[in-house]
Amino acid sequence: MKIIAFGGSPSKNSINKKLATYAANLFENAEVEVLDLNDFKMPLFSVDIEVEIGQHELAKAFLAKIASADILVVSLAENNGNYSAAFKNVFDWCSRINGKVFQEKPMLLMATSPGGRGGSSVLEIAKNAFPRYGAVIKATFSLPSFDANFDVENGKISNPELDKQLKEIIKNF
Repeated sequence: MKIIAFGGSPSKNSINKKLATYAANLFENAEVEVLDLNDFKMPLFSVDIEVEIGQHELAKAFLAKIASADILVVSLAENNGNYSAAFKNVFDWCSRINGKVFQEKPMLLMATSPGGRGGSSVLEIAKNAFPRYGAVIKATFSLPSFDANFDVENGKISNPELDKQLKEIIKNF
C-alpha cells in the first residue's frame, strides 16, 4: 500500500507537513512518500499563462504522484481562514488537467495550526469542496494548538488523548 502525504504549506518548517508525515507513518505495512509543495512551484495560475505555456509539467508530476497512491494523507495550512496560496496554486494548475485532482483516492484530511481552532476553517472548506474534485474523504482530524500538542523533536503528537484519537481514526480507516 502506497501513501502520498503532504502539508498544504510551502514553509520549510511546515507544521502541517509534520502532522501529515506522522499520520502517514502510523499506517501499517505502508510505503510512505511525503511531498513538499516547494517541489511544485509554478507561476501564479491564470488562463493567459496557461495559453502561453500549456499544461505545466510540475502539475502533471503532482497528478502522477496522486495517481501512484492508494491513500492520500493531507494536512492543510490555514491562511486567513482558507488554503495557503501555494497549495491553491498547485490545485488550480492540476484541476485544469484533471478536474478530479484527487482521482477518487481515499483521503485522511487534516489541519493544524498554532491556535486553538486547529485550522478548522480550512478543514471545513476542504471537507465540502474536495469531494467535487475526486477526494474520497474517509476521515478528518484537527490538531489544535500545535506547539502544545506536538513534539517536534520526536515527530509525534504529545497529547495522549489527541494521539489516541488519530490512531483510532487510522486503525478504522
